[in-house]
Amino acid sequence: MSLRPEQSAPPRPDESAAVVPSARTAPRLAGLEPASSAGEIAPELWAGLHLPGLEREEKLRELATAMQGFTPRVSLEPPDGLLLEVRGSLHLFQGVDGMRAALLRACQDQGRPAVLSFAPTPMAALVAARGGQSLTVLRRAQLTGKLAALPLSVLRWPVPVVERLRRTGVRTVGAALRLPRAGFARRFGAAQLATLDALTGSTPLVRRLFRPRERFRRRRELTCELSNHDWLLNALTPLLEELEHFLRARHSGVMRLDCLLLHRLSPTTRCVLNLAAPAFAAAQLAGLLRVQLDTIRLPEPVRALELRAATLLPRGAGAQALWRSGEHGAAPGSEAHELIERLRARLGAGALHGLTVLEGHRPERSWAVSEPPPLSGRPPATAVAAPAVPRPLWLLPRPQPLEERAGLPRRGGALTLASEPERIESGWWDGGDIARDYYTALDAHGVRLWVFRERRAPHGWFLHGIFG
Repeated sequence: MSLRPEQSAPPRPDESAAVVPSARTAPRLAGLEPASSAGEIAPELWAGLHLPGLEREEKLRELATAMQGFTPRVSLEPPDGLLLEVRGSLHLFQGVDGMRAALLRACQDQGRPAVLSFAPTPMAALVAARGGQSLTVLRRAQLTGKLAALPLSVLRWPVPVVERLRRTGVRTVGAALRLPRAGFARRFGAAQLATLDALTGSTPLVRRLFRPRERFRRRRELTCELSNHDWLLNALTPLLEELEHFLRARHSGVMRLDCLLLHRLSPTTRCVLNLAAPAFAAAQLAGLLRVQLDTIRLPEPVRALELRAATLLPRGAGAQALWRSGEHGAAPGSEAHELIERLRARLGAGALHGLTVLEGHRPERSWAVSEPPPLSGRPPATAVAAPAVPRPLWLLPRPQPLEERAGLPRRGGALTLASEPERIESGWWDGGDIARDYYTALDAHGVRLWVFRERRAPHGWFLHGIFG
């Protein structure tokens, strides 16, 4: 059997000549262009990026992380290639032309000039980019005609295989596609035949999606030891900017940031930022670190810095204002979480607490101290039904006994009961049972108090809370 291309089988019907759409038709490629005689638009559209001169895989990963702002389906093709499935993102960029301009601009921003091609199969897009062709192919029936003139080197087959094909007169991708399949597989390998099938879409090519690192850790060695807080913050600025870039690429934020200050002899000084809402901006984090650094006394100068962010969270909607619009002269804003973060940075993590509502009828066991919750604007996962009658915000740590005269309570004078009794009996199952009748009472100055009378002997009166 001869493998000379002029004696091989004629081209298959699906290898018709390609027609590249004009700029006028490109904006319709967001799923709105009707089918034509050349066949229907493929369900997938892949962007192949060839990055000439790129050798380090770490740089390729950095660029792949930036490309995830266009689509989550990004694959690495080391050492100098990326593949992106962009069909679902075309409508965000007004079609293929807008997507091409945005991708090339992102590569330029990273300092990596690239060749970009679009094709219905990932291998075709990558091979066209390697060949220096900025193609836009939308239908599988167009692939063979547009790729036929490319040299075999773009397939990156083993050198002995390419040399043997050249000796038989096969020097282009189109010539290799015209060879008989069975003879090609026997003489040049099934792996090379599988590459051709993946090129035309005859066999799907399964790509492994790129997953960026989900933790941030950067260290900077200082050229000289520093003890001035302003100089330390200036030295931290590049690390914070790198953290912001890291988080922006993942559309994430951090709720906790660890800043380690390393000394020559003393133990490491640790600054921990506990945030009230997911944050990513370097300026915001720098401002909080400045506040916390002002509260720290360094045992000795700092010789190295390190930033760590172990857990990333999706960035949500901004927090609501601490005061509602028009209340106390305030305007809408996001100052609530900023206030919490500054207070914690200035006073320490243990100086600020939140309140958690608990299930139960006993007033002293209906709430607990907790960490300040994230202020994301979302309702809590579980809600506790509000009591039917008002409750005071200020509960005493322990109920205070009240004087009694003629069966009525006194506190600096007689108290006036201003409500019907509310009976609470609970806790018999855990040894903390209570049986009380609660009232709202007014003292001589008009202050509203929350008092109760024990239902068990000796039926004493107690003050349990004060209304605002």
